Amino acid sequence: MKKRIIKYNPKLKELSKKLRKQGILSEVLLWKELKGKKNVGYDFHRQKPIDIYIVDFFCEESNLVIEIDGGSHNDEERVAYDKKRQEKLESFNLKLLRFFDKGTPLQRGMKYTLPAEVEETKENLN
Repeated sequence: MKKRIIKYNPKLKELSKKLRKQGILSEVLLWKELKGKKNVGYDFHRQKPIDIYIVDFFCEESNLVIEIDGGSHNDEERVAYDKKRQEKLESFNLKLLRFFDKGTPLQRGMKYTLPAEVEETKENLN
């Protein structure tokens, strides 16, 4: 399958580097599980610029975006922004998988969910 390129705002590159260094605990723990195809068998990128956004995790092979939302995603304004953002990302044929971080390490449950989600998303693309 030919690699598809999704353009992004180059100004986001520096910000994405900065965000990688200051991730929340759940992002850091999940990254330990995802990097290097460790547990799910797919290559993920962390704090990946896509269009005018930066997503927490992105698997290009399956077009899967993973977002970990903290408490700041509860207010009405942020919910509306997240909805608009999700619609834009889905317009690129990306699937969003959203987890809400309640201050506990999320990666335990994700370990079992992610391989199935990645496979399902990849199969739906073919």
